[in-house]
Amino acid sequence: MHGIILQMSNFLITFIVIGTSFLGLAIGLILRNQPIKGSCGGMANLESGSPCQICGRTDPSNCDEA
Repeated sequence: MHGIILQMSNFLITFIVIGTSFLGLAIGLILRNQPIKGSCGGMANLESGSPCQICGRTDPSNCDEA
């Protein structure tokens, strides 16, 4: 009986920690109010005239850099 309670408490603690992490990431993303940026070069790697798959822009100079 004691082993089941220990397993359940470990599961609950793990669930709370992971849930809190996801909640913190979501709140931070919402509060920043900026689009998610890719890490593959984005607009700099587009062929001339091809639109961005995320925002649809074709001119990299129109994008704000942080």
